[in-house]
Amino acid sequence: MPSLRGPELPILALALGHVFSNAVRTLPAIAADVLSRDLGLTPDSLAALTGAFPAAFALAMLPVGIGLDRWGVRRTALVLLGIGALGCVMAALATGPLGLLVAQCVLGIGCSGALMCPMTYAARAMDGHRFALWSGIIQAFGNSGMLLSASPLALLVEWQGWRAGFWASGGLALLALAAVALTVRPSPRAGAVSRSLWQDTQEILAIAASPRLRPLMVIAFASFAAVLGVRGLWGGPWLMEAKGLSRVQAGNVLLLVALALVIGPALAGVVQRLVGRPVLLLAGSHLVVAGLILLLPAGGPGGWLSAMLGVAALPAGFDATVMVVFGLVISFQILVFAQVRAAVPPEQTGRALSANNVAFFGGAAVLQAVSGLAARWGGIGAALSSFAVALAVCALGYLWLRRAGR
Repeated sequence: MPSLRGPELPILALALGHVFSNAVRTLPAIAADVLSRDLGLTPDSLAALTGAFPAAFALAMLPVGIGLDRWGVRRTALVLLGIGALGCVMAALATGPLGLLVAQCVLGIGCSGALMCPMTYAARAMDGHRFALWSGIIQAFGNSGMLLSASPLALLVEWQGWRAGFWASGGLALLALAAVALTVRPSPRAGAVSRSLWQDTQEILAIAASPRLRPLMVIAFASFAAVLGVRGLWGGPWLMEAKGLSRVQAGNVLLLVALALVIGPALAGVVQRLVGRPVLLLAGSHLVVAGLILLLPAGGPGGWLSAMLGVAALPAGFDATVMVVFGLVISFQILVFAQVRAAVPPEQTGRALSANNVAFFGGAAVLQAVSGLAARWGGIGAALSSFAVALAVCALGYLWLRRAGR
């Protein structure tokens, strides 16, 4: 049995929080129709409400970054997982839009350290080579939470309703909390306070705006937004409404996408080690993903690809294939974390990773709201296309800032 003094088991325990976060934030993709029906929401208003999750997540990243460096990973993770469990209870008991809005805000705060806690622990416990490997493992393990929010939660929602999905997610949060309490030891950094909270906040903002991190902040703005938008919100409704799949059938497709998101980080790590050139891999993968997303509405009812092939719409197997490839290629986003770690000294790791995560989830909040407006104007296909445009703009911006910063 692995020693509790080694870093691997505590990292996996902390990554259980990332499993929980991925499960609960992608639940709306498989329950959007019944959520909207029961709470009296339109598709664009549901997008706005669920957009409160990444908005709260992004706002919480400043205190999370401070907490990781000031009070340690263990204490920060335990507090946040408790908040996440509370958010699940509030979501399960919501009776209207306001209740769901508040629950999404609490969930966003509770999940705000789900990725940064294991990443920060690993960055401090491992050298650069091992951290590059384990950043992929953490992301892959955490993305397995999307497996839960595919077919398993689709069956649960079909059987017991969407509230049962939030109750199940709350149980997962408590499991993660117990695992962290049992395996993660207090950090020697905890309690070493020599700066004010305002100074810590200023440093995070300065790191985020620094030439070292600015290009990464730009590409991160659209990167996770695409995952949350395609896999977490609009993918399920697209498959059910545009392609006529049942909830469970759509869940099966999203399960395949989740598997791609589990496999993808490891694949990205292997490719990066063989090829090198992480900057071009990061930008190129995001441009490819933009093209893949645009293929979905192109093959839908009235799409240019459907018209070119002389059919009303391409079969759902086409969408499933595109979405799986999307999951594999977008996984190259893990290259961001190694670049962030390399850009700052070890004592700033928590702050720097948290600053970058502000961009990941701040972008998700903004672009999810934009996708809701696009859906109101042009339907789900337009909502999906908005993420493709953002990915292309941010990937090109990343390359331009990298060149300008030399």
